[in-house]
Amino acid sequence: MNLEIYLGLLHKAEETLATSYRQVADGHGAEPDVHFLCLTLARQCDEHQRLLRPVVDRYGEDRSGNEPERLHAQGLAETRSGPVGLLRDLQDLYLLASFVDITWTMVKQAASALRDEELLAVVAQCDSQTSTQLKWLQTRMKQAAPQALVAAR
Repeated sequence: MNLEIYLGLLHKAEETLATSYRQVADGHGAEPDVHFLCLTLARQCDEHQRLLRPVVDRYGEDRSGNEPERLHAQGLAETRSGPVGLLRDLQDLYLLASFVDITWTMVKQAASALRDEELLAVVAQCDSQTSTQLKWLQTRMKQAAPQALVAAR
C-alpha cells in the first residue's frame, strides 16, 4: 500500500502552506484583512496536521523523499512588496492551497476504498476548510487585481 506516501505528502504540504500563510501575514501587515486571515488559515493548517496524526500513526508516513520530486510544493521564502506583490503572493498561496486540496481528494479516494470512517471524517473536515481557503484567496485576488494591474504604477 502506498497511502503512507500521500499521507507524508499531505502532512508536508499542510506544513508548507501554514508557513507560507504566516510569511504572507508578516509580509503584508499593512493589509489587516490579509494579515489576520492568513494567521487564522495557518492555524487551520496546523490543526489539519494534528488531525492527521492518528491516521499517520495507523498507516505510517513516508516523508523520506521517496515520492517523486515533482510532487513537492515549494513554500514562499519571502513576500513581495506593493499591490502587484500582494497579488502574486496570494496567487502563490492559491497554488499551494490547490495542491493541498487535490491531495486531500486523493487521500479521500484511498479512505473510501479502505472504508476507513476515521480518515473519511478527517478528510471531510480538512478538505472543506481547504476549499473555503481557496474561495477566500480567489475572492481576495479579485479584489486586489484592479488596484494592482490598472491603478498602481
